[in-house]
Amino acid sequence: ERQLVESGGGLVQAGGSLRLSCAASGFDFDDYVLGWFRQAPVRQAPGKERKGVSCISGADGTTHYADSVKGRFTIASDNAKNEVYLQMNSLTPDDTGVYYCAAWSIVFGVEFPGNQNFAYWGQGTQVTVSS
Repeated sequence: ERQLVESGGGLVQAGGSLRLSCAASGFDFDDYVLGWFRQAPVRQAPGKERKGVSCISGADGTTHYADSVKGRFTIASDNAKNEVYLQMNSLTPDDTGVYYCAAWSIVFGVEFPGNQNFAYWGQGTQVTVSS
């Protein structure tokens, strides 16, 4: 059974840092891209769309970032542990939301999938950045 379990969310002040972790089971990392998505609070995004934050190829470590987090967030994977991490620095209130770990076939490329139905999803972890 394929499963993704996130951890590491919490409450932090603006300018602070958090590190999210995603433990993956049932995946051969060489065949998948793993990524992080953010679902903003309803008041900010009434459609509750999950937007891509960052992703990494399990095969070769190629990474991709949303423009809004470049230079602040770093994604990394530990293939031996089947874990993916998101180091988030210089956090702002706009980073607030539920962060989801996701995995999709590497055939879709190291970019956020246009159809999120093709991905596996974790249950999410809440990140709240206070001003």
